Amino acid sequence: MPAPFLTAAVTALALTVPATTAGPATTTGPAAALSPPASPATGGLSATGGLSATGGLSGWAGRLARQTLAADDGWAAAGTGTTGGSAADAAHTTVVHNRAELLAALGDGTDPAPRIVVVSGRIDMSTDAAGQPLTCDDFADPAYDLDAFLQAYDPAVWGRATKPSGPLEDARVRSTRIQGAQIRIPVPANTTLLGVNGASIEHGSLTLTTIGNVIVRNIAFSDAADCFPAWDPTDGTTGNWNSLYDLVSLSGATNVWLDHNTFSDGDNPDSSQPIRLGRPYQVHDGASDIIRGSDLVTVSYNDYFNHDKTMLIGSTDTPGVDVGKLRVTVHHNRFSNALQRAPRVRFGQVDVFNNFYKATDENFAYALGVGVESSIYAENNYFVRGAEVDPADLIKDWKGTRITAIGTLVRTGNALPRPVDLVAVHNAAYNPDLSPDAGWTPTLRHRLDPTVTVPLVVAAAAGAGRIG
Repeated sequence: MPAPFLTAAVTALALTVPATTAGPATTTGPAAALSPPASPATGGLSATGGLSATGGLSGWAGRLARQTLAADDGWAAAGTGTTGGSAADAAHTTVVHNRAELLAALGDGTDPAPRIVVVSGRIDMSTDAAGQPLTCDDFADPAYDLDAFLQAYDPAVWGRATKPSGPLEDARVRSTRIQGAQIRIPVPANTTLLGVNGASIEHGSLTLTTIGNVIVRNIAFSDAADCFPAWDPTDGTTGNWNSLYDLVSLSGATNVWLDHNTFSDGDNPDSSQPIRLGRPYQVHDGASDIIRGSDLVTVSYNDYFNHDKTMLIGSTDTPGVDVGKLRVTVHHNRFSNALQRAPRVRFGQVDVFNNFYKATDENFAYALGVGVESSIYAENNYFVRGAEVDPADLIKDWKGTRITAIGTLVRTGNALPRPVDLVAVHNAAYNPDLSPDAGWTPTLRHRLDPTVTVPLVVAAAAGAGRIG
């Protein structure tokens, strides 16, 4: 694409944002695409938040709560489609304001009756029955002691050949079970979870396990920190700390739509954690991981920022339940200094289009991870990179063989964006070469925007509080 055309296009975009079907066109300048993610706003709610005086649904919230995924909007539209809890009766339509109400409305995750759960305002999952905050000390097993753990499993003492075992490791595992019982949020089939009034779920892990037909929209998820990460001296050459909880976890889940949510580490970034046993003490896992045979998922208009392990699609290189599944569409999301896995894919056919990537953090690793037997089709994605980020590293080969990457624009600093063949620049820097043909062509697309418009379209619509 010639530079004069790009100049004209950017100038035109500075004056108006193309209308979108998913959010208000409120951004009016190209700089807004690089501004910090907005705080969750009312998302167009009235003063009452779209809720009637009696707490029922009305107006904006009522319409969105009954909305289903469009018939052509990504892989989640395949099969039986994704309708969530749109058919819920009055008895299964609930507005919740705290942890107890949220868990009561969702039940134990096994009742398949259609339900709508509206999250109003902030919910902190790490609070007791009286709403008082809990700390890691409240979850620790009496036999667990971090200092003793570090001394016992120091590689100089324990070695690097085997994973920890014994009383202190057993106490750590018991501690994780206590925390998990507090912060996990099991979601049943046929559910719509919708946020209003600046909805956020903090210190919690939404789990969709072996269920189907779920919609999650307009919620800010943050800081599902693991108080007791596992130490694995066999992970790599120097060992690693591995945390347990994703902000949203799909395991064996089908027909799921994640839309207009925000994902971050909140005010507890991994960069603030200490070095322990010679490695960063990592307390966060995935933002929205899709694993263990999950299938037919659409991830749209979400805002991922300041997070490390962002989106893992497929958790093992071993063929099994993932083969023929893990079909996911990822479109119109913002990945702002998401350091890796945006997404990383094994086995699945994954359509990645019209996403905006900001890769300027010095710890940025890669965006698109090409894993075992994966087939990523990446089209019309827009990258802003720091000068130290090599375009060859926007793709990483994780034992994969192929990826289609077309229509890509890459901007360095404040320069004009330039078209880049991501596969070609990767192959020029690394061996073995990746094939530029993913072996399939997506058909389930609600819209495909020109790449040059992506920063403004996404900035206007992605994330909690920006739903139309």
